[in-house]
Amino acid sequence: MRAFLLLVAFLIGLASPAGAADDVATAQGVIRSQVEALGRGDAAAAYSHAAPAIREIFPQADIFMAMVRGSYAPVYRHRSFEFGKARAADGRIAQRVHIVDGDGVAWEALYTLERQPDGSLKITGCSLLKAGRAV
Repeated sequence: MRAFLLLVAFLIGLASPAGAADDVATAQGVIRSQVEALGRGDAAAAYSHAAPAIREIFPQADIFMAMVRGSYAPVYRHRSFEFGKARAADGRIAQRVHIVDGDGVAWEALYTLERQPDGSLKITGCSLLKAGRAV
C-alpha cells in the first residue's frame, strides 16, 4: 500500500508540470493575441483579453486602447517582444516578457493572468520596468 501511495504521489508530481506548461503556453497565446491586436489597432480584439476587473476600470474598448497607448507604449509599439520565465499555480499565471521599444530601450514586463469561470485565461495586469538600452 505504501508503495502504491508513493507511486500515485510521483505520478501526480509528474502531471502537475505538464498542466502548468499547458497553462503557460495558453497564457502566452493570450498575451500574443492581445499584442497582435494592439499592433493592428483592433481595440475590440485587444480588449477581449482583459479580465473583468480591468473591464470595470476601462468600460469600453476605445478607453482601454487609449490607456494602453498612453501608459504602455513599449507594449503598444515595440521592436521585439520575447517571452521569459513564467510561473503557474492555482489558475494564475505570471509571465515575464522582454521588450525592446521603438527607440531601442529595453523593458521588462510582468503580465498576470487568471483562469475565468468559463475556463478561459484573461489578462489581469501588466507591469513595466525600464531595463536599459538594448540597441
